[in-house]
Amino acid sequence: MTPRPSPAAPRRHPRATRGRRLLGAALGAGLIAGALTLPQAGAAEGPASAEGPELIVNGDFADGTTAPWWWTADNPGEVVEGQLCADIPGGTTNPWDAIIGQDDLPLTAGESYELSYTATATATVVSRTNVQQAEEPYAAELAAADRIGEEATTFTHVFTAGADHEAAQLVFQVGGRDEAFTLCLDDISLTGGAEPPVYEPDTGSPVRVNQVGYLTEGPKQGTLVTESTEALPWSLADDSGTEVATGTTTPLGVDPSSEENVHAFDFGEFTTPGEGYTVTVGEETSEPFAIGDDLYSTLRTDALAYFYHNRSGIEIDAELVGEEYARPAGHVGEAPNQGDDGVTCWQDACDYTLDAAGGWYDAGDHGKYVVNGGISVAQLLSSYERTLTTEGADGEPLGDGALAVPEQGNGVPDILDEARWQLEFLLSMRVPEGEEQAGLAHHKLHDAAWTALPTLPHEDDQPRELHPVSTAATLNVAASAAQGARLFAEYDADFADQLLAAAESSYAAAVANPELLADPNDGVGGGAYSDAKLTDEFYWAAAELFVTTGEDTYREAVLGSELHGDVEGVFPPGGFSWGETAALGGLSLATVPNALDEDELAAARATVAEAADGLVALAGEQAYGVPLGADSYVWGSNSQVLNNMVVLATAHDLTGESAYRDAVLTGLDYLLGRNPLNLSYVTGHGERDAHNQHHRFWANQLDPDLPNPAPGSVAGGPNSSLEDPVAEDLLQGCAPAMCYVDDIESYSTNEITINWNAPLAWIASYTDDLAGGTPTTD
Repeated sequence: MTPRPSPAAPRRHPRATRGRRLLGAALGAGLIAGALTLPQAGAAEGPASAEGPELIVNGDFADGTTAPWWWTADNPGEVVEGQLCADIPGGTTNPWDAIIGQDDLPLTAGESYELSYTATATATVVSRTNVQQAEEPYAAELAAADRIGEEATTFTHVFTAGADHEAAQLVFQVGGRDEAFTLCLDDISLTGGAEPPVYEPDTGSPVRVNQVGYLTEGPKQGTLVTESTEALPWSLADDSGTEVATGTTTPLGVDPSSEENVHAFDFGEFTTPGEGYTVTVGEETSEPFAIGDDLYSTLRTDALAYFYHNRSGIEIDAELVGEEYARPAGHVGEAPNQGDDGVTCWQDACDYTLDAAGGWYDAGDHGKYVVNGGISVAQLLSSYERTLTTEGADGEPLGDGALAVPEQGNGVPDILDEARWQLEFLLSMRVPEGEEQAGLAHHKLHDAAWTALPTLPHEDDQPRELHPVSTAATLNVAASAAQGARLFAEYDADFADQLLAAAESSYAAAVANPELLADPNDGVGGGAYSDAKLTDEFYWAAAELFVTTGEDTYREAVLGSELHGDVEGVFPPGGFSWGETAALGGLSLATVPNALDEDELAAARATVAEAADGLVALAGEQAYGVPLGADSYVWGSNSQVLNNMVVLATAHDLTGESAYRDAVLTGLDYLLGRNPLNLSYVTGHGERDAHNQHHRFWANQLDPDLPNPAPGSVAGGPNSSLEDPVAEDLLQGCAPAMCYVDDIESYSTNEITINWNAPLAWIASYTDDLAGGTPTTD
């Protein structure tokens, strides 16, 4: 995922027709979704105010009047038993469709304020409680999401104003529910002079383990956060509490990624399968975990189900995903959708339309991006291709009838059915034959403006737009289509021929137009995904075409690339990604039978092994065993970890060296709980899991009627650049691996996306295969 703002909801004044918060508009110092909210159930009065003067007029409604409060037309308020109550209609779409508010609130930049209020509702609802500008762009100084129910609850928020406001407004946005309800508010107070809050994440036990579990014959390591500089005794207990192993910790000093003093402990010699194991050091006990060989099959299927969940243009069937996650088809031209089956160009850049329905929604928004879709589908294809080339890799869990896809029973492996949904979309993004730019691919397709959070795909009313062609997008089509062509040949020769023809013509178009770059400022309504360096995309596309065809043109392009043989150029230590794709070509050259001669093939495989050696050393230097340096916690850091694990796993497939396997498994330990936050970054896997990731329709944190992300969804992870308002507010001064908050509004640390789940699915498949023996590549 590219670093890009993905605003939650435009802040709207009730008298404005459509206030759109522009890309990058600051949310100021808003504390989002109760991270620093102090709800007090049953409180009759609000907490004591801060020292400054009261800014709210008539916040206790003691005189029985409502002035100067206002509300939207369909939910008039009145004082009932000393509270301001309003009947909120059902059938509204957006939070701002029903508002109660007060204007003319003066705020001073740098001043800290405390907002408190007590609320009840006849149904469980979420109020988007904002202190914001009273006109466009409605930039918020506080943007909170408060869950209100039948029991009187007092909410307290402290925020620091980032700008001066002569007349800001407080709004309670409570629309967007199908069913009507009554909301009552009381004891509303906003005062200055508050003490700026300090965010302290809940990290639970200082004894950190993989909360899913450890393979029977694999490494079993954990990390202890402690002030002690001396070794400490640890004890491993089974689910009955019986001690089954003991040892002492190894002090490691201060970990640069967390800036905490840590110890390591190792119980790898214990190999008895079971569930409910815990490790105790002193009075502190870890989360429970399992030991066994059948631990990751569910993770594999969950991670792959993510793609069906996020399909565009098709109903998501309850029989496949359950009632909680079923939904109507999105972007099929049924009101209020404008559909993806006749999309016009942004700013009239072309005079044709494309039928670009289908494909996968990219991330937390409703956009579909060719450069992110390319690497994602390539890694699903690689998961399947690995089962064809690697001894011990099991294709049955990816086969026909194994996964949550509606194409089950068609004689095609389900993972290829899922990949086809995206491949057909990628082909549809190409400029039609006969047009001036025929053969090139449009960079992306998304809404004209950012949609609110939450918005289900079938409720999206924004116009859909094609954005200009790019060389990077064209090469993504060429590479993924070439890979798909060789895998579909057995199952659908006509489709395979279509893919190969598109791959070859796309590659030729890219060679003829090598510098068509996406505009880095094209980020309204969707991410820019700009990329100024394309040598990696050219290398990847040429490699896939060479592996598929064996033709000299592509061979010469591969061997003549400045990247060929450059270990860090192909496999950057910080991890490959949508913007660094050479590794995809390097891995195919090393693992898939092709026309390289014996020496050239050996060199390709040596490049993989050398890169993996560096990652083994890197993981060995980290207190948490993660193959990522403390300087590499960037946007989507968890995917960087996963992609480094793919390199390590491929080296293990090629060589059988256990050091590569072990570094994969300690990386998985990190993702599943053995990390500075003691948090599994994969929803539904681990006792303490991320479950409020940034997503438009998996948004339970904002709407109780919507679900949390589906199991198997991996959060982006720590991002030391703090590139969203929530992260900026809560995490200033954080150590790199601590720069994360499980909040739906923190898109730069907590988004989910196809190109992060694809390597998770790859790694889960590899790890689940390990129980079958040590794989070796043909």
